Amino acid sequence: MDTPKQYCESINLPDALSIRDASELYSKLTDEFQSRDTIIISIPEGAEADLSFVQLIESSRRQAKAKGKTFKLSSPANGSVLKVLERAGFIELFDQEDAKFWLHKEVTL
Repeated sequence: MDTPKQYCESINLPDALSIRDASELYSKLTDEFQSRDTIIISIPEGAEADLSFVQLIESSRRQAKAKGKTFKLSSPANGSVLKVLERAGFIELFDQEDAKFWLHKEVTL
């Protein structure tokens, strides 16, 4: 059994989640994809995010799915991240998978 790939811990992100920090965050996520099968992102409650952060996370979701890895948020999007999702029109276009990822909403029938 490959122990490092089974180990799961949240990746704590910084408070600044903008285009200025995108390169550093991209590198961090890339490293995690190489060493883990499950990647859990923890966004600080007062984090300031912009659209580049949402785009990076969406890209990471697609990469994880293509590689058969689990990628999720430790808690539902809130604060600045939620506002970016709303302003950019993402929320109104969410499918069930998007709502589960970003808002932790389960499908109910």
